[in-house]
Amino acid sequence: MNKLGIVGGLVAASLALGALIVVGHDRVKPGSAPAQHTSAQDSPPWQIEVLPNGRSRVMGLTLAAAGSSSGSTLADAQQRWGQDMQVAIIAAPGEDGLLEAFADPASAGFITGKVVITLRLDTATLKGMRERAIKSEFMESTTRKYTLSPADLQTALHAPIASLSFIPQANLDADTVLARFGQPAQRLRSNGHIEHFLYPAKGLDLALDSEGKELLQYVAPADFEQLRQPLLKQATFTVSQPQTAR
Repeated sequence: MNKLGIVGGLVAASLALGALIVVGHDRVKPGSAPAQHTSAQDSPPWQIEVLPNGRSRVMGLTLAAAGSSSGSTLADAQQRWGQDMQVAIIAAPGEDGLLEAFADPASAGFITGKVVITLRLDTATLKGMRERAIKSEFMESTTRKYTLSPADLQTALHAPIASLSFIPQANLDADTVLARFGQPAQRLRSNGHIEHFLYPAKGLDLALDSEGKELLQYVAPADFEQLRQPLLKQATFTVSQPQTAR
C-alpha cells in the first residue's frame, strides 16, 4: 500500500477533530526556534539523532530497523502524545494492511501538527487482529479502517515503531527546509506539485506539496531504501542526484 495514501486517508478522517494550534508562528522560519529544549521529547522535527545499528531517535522515540526489537513501542508513543491516540489497522483490498496510531494534535518542540505512527507486526498477527476487529469502516475509496478489540489493543501497545510521519500545521518552503535540515542527498519531484527532500543518513523523506500540506516521513536509516525505492518509481524527474558523502 502506498504510504502517502495511508497518511492522507488518516489525515482526512481526522479533520472533524478540529483545527490545530501553533504557538506564535504561522510559518517556520530560520532562527525562530528556541535556543534550548528541556528534553529529547521537546526536540523539533529537524533534530534527528543517528544511533548505532542503523537506528535513529526523533521526537523522543527510537526507530529500530526491521528485525530489531531495540526501538520504542506504541506504549512509548502514548506516553509521548497521550492515551487517546487512535489505533487501527488500515488496509486496501487484497492487502494485509498496516497497524497505525494517530495523534491530533501532536507537538514536536514548538511545532504542532498531526502524527501517524506505523507499527511493526507480522502478517499472521495482523490478520488475526482484523478478524477480531470490533468495527470496520471505509475511509477513502476502498481503503478500510479496522478498530482493534480491547485485548488486541493491549497487544499492540508492545509493538515496535517501524516509521513515524509528521504533518506540521506550520507551512514549510524549500529555503526553510534547507536551513533547518541541511542539504539533502537527493531531491525528487512527483505529481507536478510534490518535491521530496531525501536524507538517507537520517532516515527522513520530507515532502513539500505546493497544493497541500507538507509531510515528514521518518524510518530507521537502515530501512531507508524501502522508503526511497517507491519514490524513485513515482518521480517525474530528479532535481539532484544522490551524494555519496552522506
